[in-house]
Amino acid sequence: MIWAECDFTSTRPIFVANIASKYGRDTSLFKQNHFFLKAVALLLTLVLAAASCGDDEGVSLTMGRANWDTGYFQAALVRQLLQELGYEVSDPSENELGPSLAYLSMARGDIDFWANSWYTLHNSWLLNDLPDGTIVGDHISRIGGLISQGLVQGYLITKSFAEEHSIRTLDDLNSNPDALAAYDKQDVNSNDGIADIYGCPESWTCDDIISSQIEFSGWENIKQIIAGYEVMIAEATSRVADGEPVVVYTWTPSPYIVSLRPGDNVMWLGVEKVLDSSNPLGRDGGEGWAQTPGQIALGSDTCLYILDNDNCQLGWNPAEITVTARNDLLENHPAVKRLFEIVVLNPVDVSIQLLAQENGESPEDLATQWLVDNRDLADSWIAEALAAA
Repeated sequence: MIWAECDFTSTRPIFVANIASKYGRDTSLFKQNHFFLKAVALLLTLVLAAASCGDDEGVSLTMGRANWDTGYFQAALVRQLLQELGYEVSDPSENELGPSLAYLSMARGDIDFWANSWYTLHNSWLLNDLPDGTIVGDHISRIGGLISQGLVQGYLITKSFAEEHSIRTLDDLNSNPDALAAYDKQDVNSNDGIADIYGCPESWTCDDIISSQIEFSGWENIKQIIAGYEVMIAEATSRVADGEPVVVYTWTPSPYIVSLRPGDNVMWLGVEKVLDSSNPLGRDGGEGWAQTPGQIALGSDTCLYILDNDNCQLGWNPAEITVTARNDLLENHPAVKRLFEIVVLNPVDVSIQLLAQENGESPEDLATQWLVDNRDLADSWIAEALAAA
């Protein structure tokens, strides 16, 4: 039940607060006024309709979510926060999309936003042309920093194998005949002279970046496996547990680091030449896949390739996970815009939620419980977003 007032300059409803908040958190007082509130709500509905500002435009939002399950939790959480603001928001599972379709769908107006953008990885999708002569990025904007601290992405290698063959970088694996033969003997396509590394599903962009890195670095003896990620990570995890040589691309926050533990059974593997904007494969948007400087502050306890500046050169920049939304949504709904700007999640906390999800809990239930456990923080976000309206 919503308390609403109209901005008659735009004839769009702006949601100010839940009626319950007018009475504080005393639910008995709310119940005493139940019939009064129902009457007020009905009256408001009629008034808004008569004023031509009570239609559904701007009230019901359509969101999408990523087609990788480590993005489900934050999508569910953002949805529930918007519902607390008073918006009706579609179930994100109804629009589960990879990046290429997600950005195009937002630009076309099929969905209003999603909370699963990975920048700079996804920059290239903003450059795609539309039939009207504009590009995708003309219609949508990245906003906020949903998860922007403590993120790592790159290649993990079986620790025992790296130690046995003195491998610090993928360049070492490519150029060391003994290491290459030992790796190839046990990889997916064994004894073909090529080291098969687990990469990304097609259309995630990281698959394009890995292919570009292979070309850019001249790794003639390394090939990326492109397949469903859950299948690849399960196979990689099983092989690491058996002590077999594996190289796999992954990221944090994720539940994968619980089984693939940097410093224990795996290590972060280095890259000597960090991919620049030269677009070695000549692909559309390839200039935007540069990862320079490709460094992060990790120590030698988890990283094999430490530079003189004490940084680990992974060949990948830390990602920033943000919301991307249609420009008209952000312009016409300042409360929504402000919410997207201020919601920041701790990557360790998110990883805990993802592990629970891996163990069978639904992202929706996890988001609901997170809001219970972090009620004061969530209330402060809601209050600040409402103030922006």
